[in-house]
Amino acid sequence: MKIAVGITGSSGAIYAVEFLKQCPGDKFLIVSKWGKVLLKDEANTTEKDIQPHIKRQFSNDDLTAPLASGSNKIDAYVILPCSTSTLGKIACGIGDSLITRIAQVCLKERYKLILCVRETPLATNTLEQCAKLSSYGAIIMPISPPLYYVPKTVEEYVNGFVDKLIGVVGAKESRGWRASELE
Repeated sequence: MKIAVGITGSSGAIYAVEFLKQCPGDKFLIVSKWGKVLLKDEANTTEKDIQPHIKRQFSNDDLTAPLASGSNKIDAYVILPCSTSTLGKIACGIGDSLITRIAQVCLKERYKLILCVRETPLATNTLEQCAKLSSYGAIIMPISPPLYYVPKTVEEYVNGFVDKLIGVVGAKESRGWRASELE
């Protein structure tokens, strides 16, 4: 699988780091200016630390990157975390950075677009933008880890969401609630 991953300046960098580590396939990374700050502040991680888990990284300023064109097919694009500012730009059709341009490509080409919003509470305009993007085919996936596995550590809590996201991407089947009862 070819998966593009955008990291923006919303809190939740730890989810992005774990997703990059655990998701199989070729991952292409774009990190916004504020995404870089949050990687350092929240996850004590740099872009260099993530390099072993990705195939290639592109600058968010590089609108000539191959991912900016619909002629280069990808299987999924995940923005994790997705700031409400980024969500708003995508909903309005603004592709002024590589992160938002790839989202525009996904919408026009009908590629899988997953926006992992980590914000609470949500303003009415953000809810409207989520609904608008969902109607266009985007998957709005708030960072809301499942608790039915009763996580005991932050790592288990984070991994619960990452596992679910990998399943939504289509890279592997995630475990379901009481799934053993179906076997």
